[in-house]
Amino acid sequence: MQLGINLGYWGAGMDADNLAVAKEADRLGYAVCWAAEAYGSDAATVLTWVAAQTERIDVGSAIFQIPARQPAMTAMTAATLDSLSGGRFRLGLGVSGPQVSEGWYGVKFDKPLARTREYVEIVRKAITRERLSYEGEHWTLPLPGGPGKPIKLTVHPQREHIPLYIAAIGPKNLEQTGEIADGALLIFPAAEHLEETALRHLRAGREKAGKTMEGFDVVPTVPLAVGADDQVDALADMFRPYTALYVGGMGSRKQNFYNQLARRMGYEKEAAEIQDKYLAGDKDGAAAAIPRQLIDSTTLLGSVERIADRMQAYAAAGVTTLTLSPAGFTLEDRIAALRAGTEALERAGLA
Repeated sequence: MQLGINLGYWGAGMDADNLAVAKEADRLGYAVCWAAEAYGSDAATVLTWVAAQTERIDVGSAIFQIPARQPAMTAMTAATLDSLSGGRFRLGLGVSGPQVSEGWYGVKFDKPLARTREYVEIVRKAITRERLSYEGEHWTLPLPGGPGKPIKLTVHPQREHIPLYIAAIGPKNLEQTGEIADGALLIFPAAEHLEETALRHLRAGREKAGKTMEGFDVVPTVPLAVGADDQVDALADMFRPYTALYVGGMGSRKQNFYNQLARRMGYEKEAAEIQDKYLAGDKDGAAAAIPRQLIDSTTLLGSVERIADRMQAYAAAGVTTLTLSPAGFTLEDRIAALRAGTEALERAGLA
């Protein structure tokens, strides 16, 4: 099992620290550095900045939002980033959510599975430098009856096949991801629930495509906080606002993928309470309603030994790249957490 690092969103006042974290992860031998985007910083610019100041670590989008870019533009960006980084780019895609897609990009959030499938097909076709023509429900290239003609990418990518990942939560999305992608980006992963909430659906998709899980990258992101084992409750409390935001407020009452995931993990009653309180404006109450076990099972908390045990559980569950999001009040705290991550991986016998 490899380790990755997730820088999250740029522009929150910690940009210099984030770059230092990425450079330290590069030095420590982490496999990949991911960056996110929502409706603030874009991931492509951040990844270019990081790639220019690192040497070995891959850089990956987690995610490029599908409603934000035409697929051909994403192919251009992927080819450019892969070339500039010397073949170190990983392309992660996702549909975002209805509030961002429709409120920020003005793109209707409908038929996300079909849109994703077509998007991936066009991106891959463009990167291979085929003349681009496509007839689908959501994209037709060139547009009929106009001056457009099939054209091809003018630059030669560093690699013809750039690894493509999809951020997936729901069963149907996971199955399609297994079918059409090279890896899956997961969030709120509990090792003990991973088979039922993700792996079995990914495996079904691989089987549909006539493939096995061999070579398929299973990439969950887990927050990491290091401390004594008798401090685990306090460490878990650090992630209550984060968990409440996603389970309670990320999306509408009807369409909150993270809330639905918590319910599939057995927290039906608690997920409903968290959402009710969050949407009513009681963010503190929503955070307090989160079961400690939900946080503990979806993060890495405590001593290096405890974290090593959890890493073994993730590896046994089928994780191939464990992406860490190191918490800390200072840069020194985050760097120490990064180093603890590599130490834990070694103690777990997974390095």
